[in-house]
Amino acid sequence: MARVNLLLFVLVLGSALYLVRTQYESRQLYTALDRAHSEARRLDTEHDRLQVEKRAQATPLRVEALARAQLNMRSATPAITRYISMPEAAAAALAAGQSPVARTPAASAAGGQP
Repeated sequence: MARVNLLLFVLVLGSALYLVRTQYESRQLYTALDRAHSEARRLDTEHDRLQVEKRAQATPLRVEALARAQLNMRSATPAITRYISMPEAAAAALAAGQSPVARTPAASAAGGQP
């Protein structure tokens, strides 16, 4: 009988230690999960902030101002616009799906290589 009692005592003690260990692991996992949720919320907030900043950076007025200031670009006006008329042969070649570039006799003799 003493052996059975000792065996049962060891089993109960082992079970208690296992229970304490699983509770400790459960608390650690819950803490890690809570940290992950906090990090996800922080990243979502940062993503939203960056999206707003991106929209603010891409406004047409800002892009135009940067183009004028940094690239020295200006709006096209009729005074600075140059219109080029296309010769009839080039227009017909484009309509036919061919290249409008005229070949020189030397290029034609070389097999089309310029």
